[in-house]
Amino acid sequence: MTDSYVSPLSTRYASDEMKKLFSSDMRFGTWRRLWVSLARAEKACGLPITDEQVEELAAHTDDIDYEVVSMREKEVRHDVMAHIYAYGQVAPKAAGIIHLGATSCYVTDNADLVIYREALKVIRKKLQTVLSVLCDFSYKYRSVPTLGYTHFQPAQPVTVGKRASLWLQEFFMDLEELDFVIESIPFLGCRGTTGTEASFMDLFENDEEKIDKMNRLIAKDFGFEKLFDVCGQTYPRKLDSRIINVLSAIAQSAYRMAEDIRLLQHDHQLEEPFAKKQVGSSAMAYKRNPMRCERICSLSRYIMADAMNAPMTASTQWLERSLDDSANRRIAMPEAFLACDSVLILVANVADGLEVNEKIIEKTIKDYLPFIATENIMMEAVKKGADRQKAHEIIRNASVAACEKMKNAEDWDLLSDLANEPEMRLDINEMKDILKPENYIGRCASQVEAIVKKIRPFAAADVELKDISL
Repeated sequence: MTDSYVSPLSTRYASDEMKKLFSSDMRFGTWRRLWVSLARAEKACGLPITDEQVEELAAHTDDIDYEVVSMREKEVRHDVMAHIYAYGQVAPKAAGIIHLGATSCYVTDNADLVIYREALKVIRKKLQTVLSVLCDFSYKYRSVPTLGYTHFQPAQPVTVGKRASLWLQEFFMDLEELDFVIESIPFLGCRGTTGTEASFMDLFENDEEKIDKMNRLIAKDFGFEKLFDVCGQTYPRKLDSRIINVLSAIAQSAYRMAEDIRLLQHDHQLEEPFAKKQVGSSAMAYKRNPMRCERICSLSRYIMADAMNAPMTASTQWLERSLDDSANRRIAMPEAFLACDSVLILVANVADGLEVNEKIIEKTIKDYLPFIATENIMMEAVKKGADRQKAHEIIRNASVAACEKMKNAEDWDLLSDLANEPEMRLDINEMKDILKPENYIGRCASQVEAIVKKIRPFAAADVELKDISL
């Protein structure tokens, strides 16, 4: 326990892998690696920087003295300058060329791009795990009939696997969007205070080819193949909107799946995993609440709301730069990633341990199938010589009467009522033969087989699942 606030995303939900990406060591260590890359690229382009200076900088990328940084920042009220000072303390021979020609956004923005790209790759890996688990579940239950619902009212049957394939398809759409975002992230490079590269025009005596070469070299050091064509002091905040929107899209898919499961758990058709010693309620000992799915919905709702921060920032940039995005982005962007990471861990865990109560599903579909099958019964009656219009009226009256009995908790038997009508020309056994659930699921099985075949190559080959017991 601590005596000050700590985010639950760090202590309770997100993975160590994601938390490390947004740690101080990752952020400020990346700053130092950017300064090393800048010095190396400037030297390669002809500036008077020595190998010894570059090597000294490279030898001290990870030994950050945060106490020195903190003390200096209190004096100068500038975080980047405080880090430059601390870096120069451990690399004195290179102190004079650290950050040469650059502005603060060289390290802050490029580091964000590096971290966001790596974080998106972590999200991608977890999304692939979700796809793998849902492929397995959808395929396993592709032919198991279950009652379908429209408007959450009983409708034509589907299958357990077909319903899960709806979740699977949405997560796959997210993967396609995620891949586009990852592949389209450019590097900012070192562009100066208003994006004009004026300081480098001075340093390189108006040699634009050397400036382009310098930026390409830095981008290459960090695995980026392209740079923004133009920018202000910062990279375009429109990119943040694109990034956080795909995290929101994943949250939307997760919310949809989790809420479907919560609805079905109400009737005990599906149930999320429940640990052997898990407590469902502190008061009602019998309860088995869908707490993991509820947590998915809760965190997903946070991500969707958080996604509003990026477009509001992108739309208020004030010409070449405004600092009112800084504090907002430091909170909104990392927490969106941490929350999305948490959601996908839970989604994979729930999908992998999802319990299908086939007996309850079978009973539920049999309760409603007589109503669903009435058109088929009418067609069979006509084949046996019944009058179509009279059969329709008999079925309508019998169905209304059966519904009334159902609403009043009375016993009802629609099939027997119809079989007792001579004009229907069908006996009870003939009607029961019509009421086979598998006859009403259409192409569910083949649809699932087709989508699983399509998505399986994009799913994780080796699935690792974190057990969530809270």
